[in-house]
Amino acid sequence: MTRPVLIIGAGIAGLWAALKLAPRRVILLTGSPLGEGAASGWAQGGVSAALAGDDTPALHARDTIEAGAGLVDAEAAEALASGAAQEVRDLAALGAPFEREGEAWSLSREAAHSRHRVARVTGDGAGAAIMQTLIAAVRVADHVEIRDGWAAKALIPDAEGGCAGAVARSPTGETHQILADETVLAMGGAGGLFALTTTPAGAQGQAMAMAARLGAVVQDPEFIQFHPTALNAGLDPAPLCTEALRGDGATLIDRSGHRFMKAIHKDAELAPRDVVARAVHRQNAAGKGASLDCRAAIGEAFPRRFPAVFAACRQAGIDPRIEPIPVAPTAHYHMGGVATDIDGRTSIAGLWAIGECASTGLHGANRLASNSLAEGLVSAARVARVLTDTPDRSTAPARASGTAQIPPALPPLALTRLRQAMSRHCGVERTGAGLAELSALIEAMIERHGEADALIAARFITAGAIARTESRGGHFRTDFPQTNAVARHTRLSLADLTRSTRPALAHTAPAE
Repeated sequence: MTRPVLIIGAGIAGLWAALKLAPRRVILLTGSPLGEGAASGWAQGGVSAALAGDDTPALHARDTIEAGAGLVDAEAAEALASGAAQEVRDLAALGAPFEREGEAWSLSREAAHSRHRVARVTGDGAGAAIMQTLIAAVRVADHVEIRDGWAAKALIPDAEGGCAGAVARSPTGETHQILADETVLAMGGAGGLFALTTTPAGAQGQAMAMAARLGAVVQDPEFIQFHPTALNAGLDPAPLCTEALRGDGATLIDRSGHRFMKAIHKDAELAPRDVVARAVHRQNAAGKGASLDCRAAIGEAFPRRFPAVFAACRQAGIDPRIEPIPVAPTAHYHMGGVATDIDGRTSIAGLWAIGECASTGLHGANRLASNSLAEGLVSAARVARVLTDTPDRSTAPARASGTAQIPPALPPLALTRLRQAMSRHCGVERTGAGLAELSALIEAMIERHGEADALIAARFITAGAIARTESRGGHFRTDFPQTNAVARHTRLSLADLTRSTRPALAHTAPAE
């Protein structure tokens, strides 16, 4: 009997892939209870798609390429832009309550977009609403077996060097082998490796570590996108103040009320995210402060138009209708990850990766706002299309080991120390000296605690940041502030991390 497709992760990418794979059988491992632990549900802005009459996929692809600072793969950008509108329509048909203005879509504009193209739900509720729609659909899908709260711990190698499934731990603590012809990683990003993050703390780059142990290539791990405007009130994770606020006219001001972005970039608050994040970081570092002023642009309509942000502000004792919101840049999205083609195919037979944990080259060095949910949907649809047409593979656990070895867990205090060091030395601005200190700490922690997933993922990110002796997009080195003339991807294997030589950057032609 044909083995099912195994999907690891139940954010938007994992759930959409599970639905799109019908009628092929699917086993879905949720990690956390279904609906919890996925960053997708926290996404506020919406889904970018060329839905307006004055917009086209070509314009969407162009904006994606321009935002990515020379490293966007044109084919990946075109695949996203040409596929996103249909996925939004399919989601709406499934019941996702996107805002409409009569027969037209209600679309917002976010940073570095040349058109209004972000389909949204109640201003800042897109991620949560889409997740609710998908969860309801998956729960009644006959072809999907949901293993709620089952966490994948390691991938199983087959006898030919491919992937034969995963070892997972059930909610009762038992471990099980789950064999599969095809395994799809949809495990999210790595924001939980940082002390300041807008993502679930459990997102610690596990997909990179697990795939790398089978020999998969990791691409551009150093590119972390720091969202410029997280609520700066000491909360963990830090609540996000969606970019749609700035799209609707909110401004960034210092403690004296001066609007500082106008002197930094022609697009002011709607400049690319890396530019705004560095500006906000420097304002705070210099003691001048940075706040998002929504009083004139949003005002009394705040609770209705942006209920999630309003609730977070009120929890912190702030009323954004009458006072500015203190903000700081925080780790938000991982633009690197397991290297794949535009259909999610990794370098390992039988192993696929989609959504944030994958690196197709779509985001380059700087993700275009609201391309994340769009990527999750489009990449899920593409992998499902390929897998429904893929002949069955005959897989078996590697004869040499019989199963995969579960890596050790990192103790809570050690994880806290790692997160603090990652934010301090691998944050918005980086230096060679700081990265060397971080690398030494990671190696010492590996010696003491073993090769935990979090440490391996942090190792990839740090190694990429050390190797990239330039500043590009989300990676800024104060000791190498220039941008090199030729854009190059970082491509690393697990073996590269154990070599004494610095990992090399792989050449790529600049994006067209």
